[in-house]
Order: sequence, then C-alpha cells, then structure tokens
Amino acid sequence: MIRILSAILLASLAGASAVAGQDNVAPASEPAFFITTVTEQRVDRLPDDRPLYWRIETFPDAGAALAHKDDFALAASVEGRHWLFTLGARGGATPGGTKVAEIGPIPLPTARTYLLRINHAGGPPGAQTPVHTHPGAEAIYVLNGEVMQRTHHGIETAGPREALNAHGAEMAMQLRSSGRACLSQLVMFVVDADRPFSPPAKF
Repeated sequence: MIRILSAILLASLAGASAVAGQDNVAPASEPAFFITTVTEQRVDRLPDDRPLYWRIETFPDAGAALAHKDDFALAASVEGRHWLFTLGARGGATPGGTKVAEIGPIPLPTARTYLLRINHAGGPPGAQTPVHTHPGAEAIYVLNGEVMQRTHHGIETAGPREALNAHGAEMAMQLRSSGRACLSQLVMFVVDADRPFSPPAKF
C-alpha cells in the first residue's frame, strides 16, 4: 500500500545528489543515488488500447523473457531475475511469465517519437536525487528498501513489492532512499524521445 506522509516531512528532503539519468556526482558527505539504464527503445506510436499500464513479469531465464520482446515489451535481467516490462492494456498476461505487478493508468505524453526506458536505481539510506522533471511518465516498482517521492502534491512512499505510479510529464520531483535498507527499484518511463530526459527543476 502506498503511504501518504505529512507535508511536515518535506524539509527532510532538502539537498541533492545524482540526477536520475545523469552523470552528476553527489558531494562526498552525501550517499550516492545510482541510476543504471538496463534497456530502452524508441517507438513512433503507443499501443491503441487505452488506458495503458506497465505489466511487470518474471521468467525462468533470460532467453524466455527475450522471446517475448517487441515494440512495447522490454526484457532485462536485474539482480539475478529475468524481467519483461510490457506497456499495454490492463489484465494482460504473457505465456510462461509470472506477473509481479501492474502499474497505471500511465499518464501518457504527446510526442512524435517516444522513448520507453527501464532503469535500475536506488542507493543507501539518505541517498536522493536533486529536484528534476521528465518529458513524460515515470512508474516505480520497489525491489528492496523504501523510496520516498516528493512532488508539489506532497510525499508518497513505497516499500518492497510496492509500486508508485509516480508522475506525468513536467512534474517537479525528487526521490530519496528513505528506509533502513538500501533502496533497489525498477523505474519505467514513457517520455518524449526528442526532449532532454531529466532536466533540473525547482519546487
């Protein structure tokens, strides 16, 4: 369950470390927030079925996941598990896969070309990103630890095996590893491929 925290906690998120998708280096006094792109692809259109959801499934081996890769299904191996991320209608299933989560509806951007990207991100307790935006939608599935997301709507958190349908295009946001364990999360993007991926922003 996603927990909405009091706005009083906003002050705890001041400061910055590495921007998601960028090569910025955190000050030595701050723990680093890591971001690794594990797979991505450009598409000229999005699936016709609306609304769209990210369906997350696992497979017994990398070859089984890759066998189902297509324009809207991306395969990757992360932390010893083999994943398939499919952008499509709610309630779908891939033969041979085990459904882990379904996140949505995704607030879709309007663009000539779209970038679908899957990141693996996180860091030790206290690691955080600077405030930034994306030209599209972001969704998060937590593998370990806890993520805290700050936007102008307030603060949301998610723990292991929980998801955040994080935000739509141009929303200023900041992520923080807020639990006692190191944060590890899978992050799914649908963004305008022709615009900067993660420009800095302010609240």
